[in-house]
Amino acid sequence: MEAYCVKCRQKRMMKNAQQVTLKNGRPATRGECEVCGTRMFRIGSAGSAASAASTG
Repeated sequence: MEAYCVKCRQKRMMKNAQQVTLKNGRPATRGECEVCGTRMFRIGSAGSAASAASTG
C-alpha cells in the first residue's frame, strides 16, 4: 500500500502494513516507510484504496 511519508516528503510504499480501527470505528492502515523507516498512517481500508486506484 502506498502512503505519504512526512520525512521523505513523497508517496512511498508501506512495509509491515497493519489494519487498525480508529476510535470512531473507521478503518485505517499503519506501517513504516520502506526507505527511511518512519511510521506512516493512512485512513481508509486497504481494500478501498486499491479499488480507488484501479478506477482512478
